[in-house]
Amino acid sequence: MTVLTKTGEGAAALASELARAREVAETVVDPELPMLTLADLGVLRDVALTDGTVVVDITPTYSGCPAMATMRDDLVHALHREGFADVRVRVALSPAWTSDWISERGRAALTEAGISPPGPARREGPVLLALKPARRAIRCPLCASADVELTSEFGSTACKALYRCRACLEPFDHVKEI
Repeated sequence: MTVLTKTGEGAAALASELARAREVAETVVDPELPMLTLADLGVLRDVALTDGTVVVDITPTYSGCPAMATMRDDLVHALHREGFADVRVRVALSPAWTSDWISERGRAALTEAGISPPGPARREGPVLLALKPARRAIRCPLCASADVELTSEFGSTACKALYRCRACLEPFDHVKEI
């Protein structure tokens, strides 16, 4: 939703400012997964420049995500530090975030940090309610073994489950497919 309202040199200056604002926003990290930027996590949806105001749209990973206020504050502070005086952060709820939006760089960063990245979450049509843990085809991020067991559907944050590798015996978080 890039909004530019000038032509000629004015438009080029606005485009340059918008690109700079986007670069700054793309450096902000997730407070719960600091190895990921908000862009790599897929929650950074848009950066626009409207009447001198930088407008950033972010989408929560799930309803009630407690990290949203920190994400907003971190975006505002980063943009202010880089000279953007007027910043507004909006929450975009539609379309809902999906773990499919995590970038390949983000997935690699999760694995490098010892966290199993989510598998595909793509779904067509209605999603059936299941009252038991989801079956996941995952590998240990430490030794790459597929011989893993679910320890708890609830990990260190609501968006992660806790597993243990039967091969290397190490516990690890797995980001849930949403």
